[in-house]
Amino acid sequence: MPDEAAPDLRTLRVGALLNTSSGSCDVGSEHEMEALLQEAGCRLEKVWCGGSDAVGSALEEAGGHELGVLIVLGGDGTIRSAAETCTNSGPLLIPLPGGTMNMLPKALYGDHGWQDALRAVLAAPEVRPVNGGRIGEHQFFIAAILGSPSLWAEAREAVREHQLVDAVKEGVEALKAAFNTPLRYQFDGRAGEAEALSVLCPLTSRAMEDDEAALEAAVLTPHGAVDAFKLAFRTLFSEWRNDPNVTTAKVRRVDLRSEENIPAILDGETVELGPVATVEFVRTAFKALVPAR
Repeated sequence: MPDEAAPDLRTLRVGALLNTSSGSCDVGSEHEMEALLQEAGCRLEKVWCGGSDAVGSALEEAGGHELGVLIVLGGDGTIRSAAETCTNSGPLLIPLPGGTMNMLPKALYGDHGWQDALRAVLAAPEVRPVNGGRIGEHQFFIAAILGSPSLWAEAREAVREHQLVDAVKEGVEALKAAFNTPLRYQFDGRAGEAEALSVLCPLTSRAMEDDEAALEAAVLTPHGAVDAFKLAFRTLFSEWRNDPNVTTAKVRRVDLRSEENIPAILDGETVELGPVATVEFVRTAFKALVPAR
């Protein structure tokens, strides 16, 4: 729930970062965004428009402009990086969908194009604190998948793009790499081994309120290749909590160990962690601007 008065965006310094390497953003998007802001009586103080290789330097530069609002149009990786820089004391974030999965924008704004999402925020802005999770230097705000099913990321993307032949090839490669390094986990007095573990933030977990001070941990224990294939793709096409190989719990911390580096997907982006990892709850990771409810 919002914890402060709705801001007057016309009085705040507004900056925008557009990643033209993402699927739904190009050089023309900058002019569209400027027009929408002008209609709402707002003015862009600074725009960073470029490819993925310029995102890091743009975010670093944005930190020196004392912005009140940062609008980001890009894919999951760009948005996660921006959210990591917009801490509780940083600028208010408007993360707009410009990529393939658009996990955080969909959770905040629903399944809308970036123009409609921005229009709705500008019409009636409301501050919404967003809880999240942290694994070392990495943060996530939707979900983290740690362990062997995270090796199926490329296969799931291929299916999403309807490239089924590529999906089969990617799936075979992932299957070769899977199930060799089970995770040892510990949380809330329970411990065990699993093929993988998923951690969902309150923003996306159906088991919790979006302001609840906990994460939802799901232990995944598929029995063999067939169950693993079903579980990997069930995250796209059906309700995975109904799977008999899934056990869930509300947690604030999860400790993980493995004999090798742990593969992970954080908000749709693949990363590799060390053999030891700790997942911790973050009460207010950043503050987003959303349409008033």
